[in-house]
Amino acid sequence: MRIHKISVTNLFGIFNHTIPLNLDERITIIHGPNGFGKTILLRMLNGLFNSRYLELVTIPFSEFRVEFDNGEQLVVTQSIEKTSKAKKHPITLQLFDSGLSKKEEFQLIDVASDSNSFEQMSQVIESRIPETSPINYEISFNFSTHEILPVADVIRRFGEVLPKQLRQINTEPNWFINVKKSIALQLIEAQRLFNFSNVLSGGEDPRITSVAAYSEELAEHIQSKLAEYGELAQSLDRTFPARVVKTTAHPDLTGEKIHAKLREIEEKRYRLIEAGLLNQDEDPDFQVDRSIDDTAKSILSVYVEDVENKLRVFEELAQKIEILKRIINSRFCYKSISVNKEKGFIFQTDDGKQLSPENLSSGEQHQLVMLYELLFKAKPNSLILIDEPELSLHVAWQAHFLKDLQQIAKLVNIDVLIATHSPDIISDRWDLTVELKGP
Repeated sequence: MRIHKISVTNLFGIFNHTIPLNLDERITIIHGPNGFGKTILLRMLNGLFNSRYLELVTIPFSEFRVEFDNGEQLVVTQSIEKTSKAKKHPITLQLFDSGLSKKEEFQLIDVASDSNSFEQMSQVIESRIPETSPINYEISFNFSTHEILPVADVIRRFGEVLPKQLRQINTEPNWFINVKKSIALQLIEAQRLFNFSNVLSGGEDPRITSVAAYSEELAEHIQSKLAEYGELAQSLDRTFPARVVKTTAHPDLTGEKIHAKLREIEEKRYRLIEAGLLNQDEDPDFQVDRSIDDTAKSILSVYVEDVENKLRVFEELAQKIEILKRIINSRFCYKSISVNKEKGFIFQTDDGKQLSPENLSSGEQHQLVMLYELLFKAKPNSLILIDEPELSLHVAWQAHFLKDLQQIAKLVNIDVLIATHSPDIISDRWDLTVELKGP
């Protein structure tokens, strides 16, 4: 299921916006003057589908409507009394079918909107769930999994150890949980250079740079793939003799075809070495005589199939690393990026000196973090929200942003909704834009 239109009425008591998403092109750009609600719309979407309900109870609006490509609509209404000075407002969620008949309704009672309830929840979490620590009205940190969790997720995951009255706070109905599960959504915020999870685990500096965190994360991802590769290699090697004995070479399998397959394998190896996923062989040449008898054909056919299966483990990761390196190396001046399976990102200046990722300029870090989140953190079939991608980017980089994004969206299979002020980001693709206008 995909989101194909969002709309809001009476935002801040002023604005009515309707934003149809370009599902064919997979990229939609919203633009407009400051204060018209571009960032707010992204925050409201993120809040709704990622259980950050404080966004919905504190931002004044009358109705927030999300329409899906199957015809269903999720409608969020907010009750605001004209004489009320409350900073938080009751929220009702309704699900309508394609015929606009109401299917379900739910009154959102948000623990995040009640400081007394949150204080009570915090005390219980600290006493009964030692692996978590409350942070604020919206989130809690899980020390065992290093996750930052919405309070609603804490209740669902650890509800059995909480008092009954607290478990009932913000208990979501199954229909709403299923709707959220069908829509994977991620927000890449304007503040993307720092990762604040370090302070939650006792770090002295509350701000660890995102490039440092992602460099370490990429190295861990590579190590995971290497472990998967090793396990598969052991399994295939163990059964190799038995499979060779049982295999008879296909009569159409010629020596030339065997050599072509071997050349293709070496090209794949070279790509993976360049991507930083495999080590350079001491003796890269794999020579096989042109004259191959049937027994050798049988052995080599099994060998080729095994190697292709093993190298396939790295295919998706290699594609993402190749795109990351190509874009970064075409943008950054006087330095280049490579990837190391132990260290993650490696930067080198043109005179051969290594450069820490944290020493990149703010514009370079913005570019690297945004590309990494799009390539390595976005889930397939998800909607990615990007707030102000132009931040700290040179106008020449902005002009290339959409083309790079189109390639990434196709590879990762994502939809993207962008909020921007920059005509250079839009470039010549005004057909992808929706302008937010005043009343």
